[in-house]
Amino acid sequence: MVQSRLLDIAISEFGAKGLEGASTRGIAAAAGTAMSSITYHYGGKEGLYLAAADRIAERMSAVMGDPLDLDHDIGSDDAVGARAQIHRVLGRLADKMASADSADWTLFVLREQMKPSEAFERIYGGVMGQMVRQLGEFVCIATGLRNVRTARIATITLLGQVVALRSSRATCLKLLERDTLEPSDILDIKARIDANIDAILDSMRAEEQGQA
Repeated sequence: MVQSRLLDIAISEFGAKGLEGASTRGIAAAAGTAMSSITYHYGGKEGLYLAAADRIAERMSAVMGDPLDLDHDIGSDDAVGARAQIHRVLGRLADKMASADSADWTLFVLREQMKPSEAFERIYGGVMGQMVRQLGEFVCIATGLRNVRTARIATITLLGQVVALRSSRATCLKLLERDTLEPSDILDIKARIDANIDAILDSMRAEEQGQA
């Protein structure tokens, strides 16, 4: 489908070059369509950029699933269940951050993280925002925290170690002396992420219980 291909190419071009650097003429040519198609369907470059953001939100939803489906069995006192969900969500995200398949749209998102626009609001308004807010709720349950802000700060640090697989990919490869991440590397990294999650949650739970 031409429109689908157009958006996928737009995501790749905007991710690599940004809104200002990408050429709508080049995007249209690569998609095998006319420039007028962009004007007709999206009103121009900015409209195409926002449509690309909407497309990313859809792809993220397909990849991560609906976070709201994750908590149907998690009660407010189910610390074990909440911890398991944190591992599940971050493990799934780690797989996607390590995969080359996500490179185009993660570059787009990283650009928006550094200089957010309306496009970021659209992306965050989808599964991304739901996911990070729910992770914060799971942290509260897993640790017994009542302070939502403290749980959200912890969520930032938990997410950071996963996002680094994409945002600091070149450094990761240099450290591991690899040209690409091998399956064994990803398994080892995920094992360390799991251990870090448990260490952070255990420490926070001990602090909350006055045992630190």
